[in-house]
Amino acid sequence: MALEYDLLVVGGGINGAGIARDAAGRGLRVLLCEQHDLAQHTSSASTKLIHGGLRYLEYYEFKLVRKALQEREVLLRSAPHIIWPLRFVMPHDANQRPAWMIRAGLFLYDYLAKREILPASEGANFSRHVAGQPLKGDYHRGFVYSDGWVDDARLVVLNAMDAQERGARVLTRTRCASVRREGDLWHAVLEHQQGGGVQLEEVRARAIVNAAGPWAARFAQSVPQAKAGRSLRLIKGSHIVVKRLFDHPYAYIFQNPDKRIIFAIPYQDEFTLIGTTDLEYHGDAGKVEIDAGEIDYLCEMANRYFKRQISRDDVVWTYSGVRPLLDDSAENASAVTRDYLLECDDAGAPMLNVWGGKITTYRKLAEEALAMLAPSLGASTRSWTATAPLPGGDLQQAGKLVGRYDFDAFLRSFQARHPWLPDALARRYARSYGTRAEHIIGQADRMAALGEELAPGLYEAEARYMVQAEWARSADDILWRRSKLGLHCQPQHRERLEAWLAQLPDPGSPPR
Repeated sequence: MALEYDLLVVGGGINGAGIARDAAGRGLRVLLCEQHDLAQHTSSASTKLIHGGLRYLEYYEFKLVRKALQEREVLLRSAPHIIWPLRFVMPHDANQRPAWMIRAGLFLYDYLAKREILPASEGANFSRHVAGQPLKGDYHRGFVYSDGWVDDARLVVLNAMDAQERGARVLTRTRCASVRREGDLWHAVLEHQQGGGVQLEEVRARAIVNAAGPWAARFAQSVPQAKAGRSLRLIKGSHIVVKRLFDHPYAYIFQNPDKRIIFAIPYQDEFTLIGTTDLEYHGDAGKVEIDAGEIDYLCEMANRYFKRQISRDDVVWTYSGVRPLLDDSAENASAVTRDYLLECDDAGAPMLNVWGGKITTYRKLAEEALAMLAPSLGASTRSWTATAPLPGGDLQQAGKLVGRYDFDAFLRSFQARHPWLPDALARRYARSYGTRAEHIIGQADRMAALGEELAPGLYEAEARYMVQAEWARSADDILWRRSKLGLHCQPQHRERLEAWLAQLPDPGSPPR
């Protein structure tokens, strides 16, 4: 007999996971299905920023920027282990935007929304500021402002975890093969990938959310009797990672002759992340890759500012993703709106389509989605996620709240409880898992108790936690989404990890 749910969410990116979490917290019976791994596509390919979008002010996107700025501090409080403040340095190039325009933009950026955690913007003299040291001598002054950094793939996983802990069923590697509307119910056929084969399951739901990201338009068009879907523009954004170009905690935002901006951001302690590009994309959204021209472009733009010059040979890793943006007829891909639109087809059982969006506003998007769906599903219309920490975000010391964004105090208490952990490993566990790091440590009191080192810095205890609690099934899930340890791995490490995963008991039929 087909199981029945209140809400079927199709898509395990940030929007789908956020909606599933919000819905489960309102007491709804929720099923989330993702055809691949959580955050495998767009949601793990961002520039990893929680930001208002300073450059969107040039396109008069004041409403979007204000909404995103309001969300910055909400998210900083909800997950202070994986989201933290970051100061950005913008060298002033007199050939680009004039100084008065930048000052005016930063004034708006500071005051469009209330700030309690992040400091205001200020000017910088590079003869005295540490961020001036790596820059060419052409740049003497600039500006400094605040935004936030996020581990984007882990943000998706934490939302899915919270959804599951509140009663949702979360299925990865499960494709929604078909849906049909029959009166006040949706009938859906799911395809579970099981041991090289496919297992079918039919479920019913009172409502569906189409949060399929780059595939949202295709999914909407495949649904019989549904209203025609929106037109999306797929915009490819690519990033490169090189060995560390500077030794300080600031990030950079660079203006370029084409009027675009790129970021250069401290990454995983030993590297610098540079991106992003903005290119129209017409290929397979599941197989997007950087091209040589994009690598050259990012190197060239970084070389305009940094003393140390880089080339293709310096690139140690790249990643690319496709952003599904609302088609607003903008000629320039960089000018396409990053705002979202929610459309509800309620001719019978409701179907909510999610068009566009950005990672910073995912929680607000989910809140608005439930405001539209909750009345018809008989659920609470009261929003709750703005003040609820994500798993691991309840940073505590001796049973008392340290302060939801006081990560350093939490780290000190964590190290005091586990003095046998090497400092770098303790910091990574605290950063990645927050209070949930204790679930990995368990009763261990020495390194040997964490098990075999499967890859540099990855011990069996952590890998097992990722499999049991975070839906990890492959080496790539672990090395590139649940962590970024792949940056330190050789092919033999990946092979050893795959062999270790293969000997684990089969997860069996998807849990119900």
